[in-house]
Amino acid sequence: MQANVFDAAAECLAAGDPAQKVRATQAAWGAFARGELAIPAEGPPPEPIAMPGRPARPRLVPVQQLPQRGLGSVEGRAAFLHAIAHIEFNAIDLAWDAVYRFRGLPEAYYLDWARIADDEARHFGWLQARLAELGFGYGDFDAHNGLWDMAMRTAHSLQARMALVPRVLEARGLDVTPGMVERLRRVGDAESAAILQRILDEEIAHVAAGSRWFRWCCARAGQEPVAHFIGLLQAEGRAALRGPFNRPARLASGFDLDELTALEALVARA
Repeated sequence: MQANVFDAAAECLAAGDPAQKVRATQAAWGAFARGELAIPAEGPPPEPIAMPGRPARPRLVPVQQLPQRGLGSVEGRAAFLHAIAHIEFNAIDLAWDAVYRFRGLPEAYYLDWARIADDEARHFGWLQARLAELGFGYGDFDAHNGLWDMAMRTAHSLQARMALVPRVLEARGLDVTPGMVERLRRVGDAESAAILQRILDEEIAHVAAGSRWFRWCCARAGQEPVAHFIGLLQAEGRAALRGPFNRPARLASGFDLDELTALEALVARA
């Protein structure tokens, strides 16, 4: 294990084998939580990361090439769960990149995102185990690279990263997961539905961390958060914004009523 949190994050990002990435993440979070990893005040700047460590499979294709499958068959449910597992696998890297890339921040920031990386690794493990119960594994279906693409686009700015990854891409999970849970229950897959519900319950805190640190950035820059968030969306992330919104979950994750009203107006004009 590395001696500082940036080196530990880089080690987790570089791990290509899923089991290795999960183990490295769990070890790094444990060491950081115990106070064993320093946060250096000085050191080399972060390196650009075109792509974190990934297994040879799944094959990454444009999202338009991914087939739509129903949940009526075991294979269809496995493909659906695989897509969510891929999101969680990417979310491990997104959390560690939030630690690695942005320097000179309060300790609470690094604790938030290292803890979130550990949560995402646990979520990936739940989904991987469920896929195995259905006779499949991670890598058996194609996937896309949209989440990491957004990480690359926001690598220049902590404020843009907090706005557009947790508060747009991850917040979309808060909107759609209740419907996914209900669909799985309707086809009799209570086990998969329960996993998604557990993930939803924990993801609210992840989006809340994005809200907290986005507002911290705005306060530091003397910017009004709602207006600046809408401005960033219009400039960078409007294509990723979808409705309708799960208002209770979004309110619990740090959005306010003015923001939700503005987001709904933005979607209505699209």
